[in-house]
Formats: sequence, structure tokens, C-alpha cells
Amino acid sequence: MTLQAKEPFHFYTRQTLTYLTGRRASTLGELLSGIKEASEASIYHHTHHFLAQHEFLSPEPPNDFAYWITNILQDRLLGEEVASIDLREYASLEAIRSATVDVIERGQPSAGKRLDRHAPAGEEFHFMEAKSFVFPTRHVARSLEEFRDCLQQVSIFSIYFHVFEARLREGNSDFSLWLSTSLQEEELAKEFLQFDPYTQTLENLRLTLIRLVEARLQKG
Repeated sequence: MTLQAKEPFHFYTRQTLTYLTGRRASTLGELLSGIKEASEASIYHHTHHFLAQHEFLSPEPPNDFAYWITNILQDRLLGEEVASIDLREYASLEAIRSATVDVIERGQPSAGKRLDRHAPAGEEFHFMEAKSFVFPTRHVARSLEEFRDCLQQVSIFSIYFHVFEARLREGNSDFSLWLSTSLQEEELAKEFLQFDPYTQTLENLRLTLIRLVEARLQKG
């Protein structure tokens, strides 16, 4: 299969600078206010940084908000509800913010009491931000074969960028959009969107993408 793409796919990679914002929360009410007012960069960090930290070990699904509610405020039921938010359903950070706020505000009948529950001293939630620096790589794909080869060669940070960060930046999956528009591979593009990337290590995610492409190439 040597069909040439209408437009080549350029692989990018990223590095992240993480820093404290100076804002912290001692109660669920303060956490809720912080989530409402935090920058998108802060929402991104607290819901996605765990993914980039797991190269070979399967990541846990919860985000920082869920972890703090569960383990520090000892509100396991609400923590589980926040952790169960399916990030795949949201194409923007604002949508993720809104979903998180809705779950916390909706809560349970005792939500009013929980809002004032204090974290132990020294266990406050510290809001952080992640600033991403995006760089082009030397990897460019002009066909499905080259796309597979690039997936095998790029760093896991490039995989992370195109699967997670680019989708939240642009509202579309880089890989799926290119496959469908430049190679007319609509079915393969759909397959790229159907699996859950949030429950895989980055290396397993790479292998999953490669397997999907190789299966398509074998069909001829």
C-alpha cells in the first residue's frame, strides 16, 4: 500500500514546566471555587499529569481532585464520582472543568456539610499549572506505512502530545483527522477514536496504535 497522503503528517513533541499558582484549598468549598476560577492550564495539569508519569506501569484513572477528595477529605463516595468522569467524552478543558464542577455541586444530600470539611494541616490542595512547550520533530509521514514507522520511532512524549494534548487544544484527534482527510482512511480513523487511551501506559498506547495501522496494512 503506497497511497500518498494529500498532506504529510508532522509529528511534534512537548516538554512541560509545572509550577505552583499560590492558590490552595482547605475545604471542598474552597476546592470547588478554585476549580471554577483556575486557568485551563491548571485544569489540564490536575486531570492529565498522571498519564505522562506512567511509561511502563498502567496509570490509575483518578485525577488530583479525586485523589484529594478521597484520601485527604476522606469522602470516598464523592471522590469515586469525580474519578469516574470519562475524559474521553469531553473535547475541551472547559468541558472537563464544567463536568467536574457539576459532579461536586450535585454530590449527595449531605453536600452542604461536606463543603466545610477541613483538610488536616499540611494536607491542603495546592493548585498548580502546566505550561507546555511544543517542538517539531524530524518525523514526517506521507503514507500509512511511513505513519506506522514514525509511531515506532517517536518518543512517548510525542505520542502523548498527539493523543491527549492536541485533542484538547484543537477539539480534534490529530491522528484521526489526518487519517480521514489526507488518506481517506475513515474506518481506521474511527478505530483510533474508539479505544480508551486513559487506561493504558504510553508504551502500550503506542503499541495499540501500531497494531491498528498494521492490521489495516495487512488488508491491502
